[in-house]
Amino acid sequence: MGCSPELMAALSEAGIHLSFFSPQGRLLARVEGVPGGNVLLRREQYRVADDPIRTLELARAMVVGKVANARSFLLHARRDAAEERKPAFAEICDRLALHLRALSHATSVEEVRGLEGMAARDYFSVFSLLVKRQEEAFRFGGRSRRPPRDRINALLSFGYALLMQDCAAALAGVGLDPAVGFLHEERPGRLSLALDLMEEFRVPLVDRFVLSLVNRGQLTPEDFIEEPNGAWRLTDAGRKTFLTSWQENKRGELRHEFLQQNAPWSRMPHLQALLLARTLRKDLDVYPPFSMR
Repeated sequence: MGCSPELMAALSEAGIHLSFFSPQGRLLARVEGVPGGNVLLRREQYRVADDPIRTLELARAMVVGKVANARSFLLHARRDAAEERKPAFAEICDRLALHLRALSHATSVEEVRGLEGMAARDYFSVFSLLVKRQEEAFRFGGRSRRPPRDRINALLSFGYALLMQDCAAALAGVGLDPAVGFLHEERPGRLSLALDLMEEFRVPLVDRFVLSLVNRGQLTPEDFIEEPNGAWRLTDAGRKTFLTSWQENKRGELRHEFLQQNAPWSRMPHLQALLLARTLRKDLDVYPPFSMR
């Protein structure tokens, strides 16, 4: 799909960020206009990124949000699950509760990262039990990224790539630098702060969406192609179905617990970016991660 220079100019002037992806969901390039926001906010962001104590506080809050959302999702899934699957969900929910308690005592960002990794492994260990349709074709063998080794991983990777760009645009829109984060290490070309912010949204915005596509039969095994190297990707028709449903889903409303207001879920990354900016400016004492009940 092409895009004219005139359209790119119009989008930049309107403050709309444009991202180009490969058919497999890999980010190729990103076009944005002049950075907005106050330069003083970005200077404060850089100072906080060099402060181990404040960096730890922010990284811990983001991971607490991620793990709490994962646990809430599994608790809800356990109520609706078949009887033989409920014990597995209960066990992982208990393990996630232990990780949440451990996070409150973490003394370094490295420890926070380690706890986040353990929580993610526990969460994904029961992810296959959430698939209720064509379970054999959509068998999930654990998280695999490059390349995705099954159909579910292909969907998760594609959804996370889209979410990351939404988070990057939200952060840039409020004047923050998407490349300077607190949880993820900085690397050339990596949007570390966008990766930080999206941790809170992985389960409520991507994982639930992917499972709904599969469990409602909107995507079938025929919507995927297996490459010679064992990687899976969506067909053109499957990708169109995914993106159409993604845009429709973004118009649905969610409840923002901290702000006590409803908003389209497409606005949630922007609202969290605003809260992060307020925390960096010390208008808020503690960063409130996104939480969905």
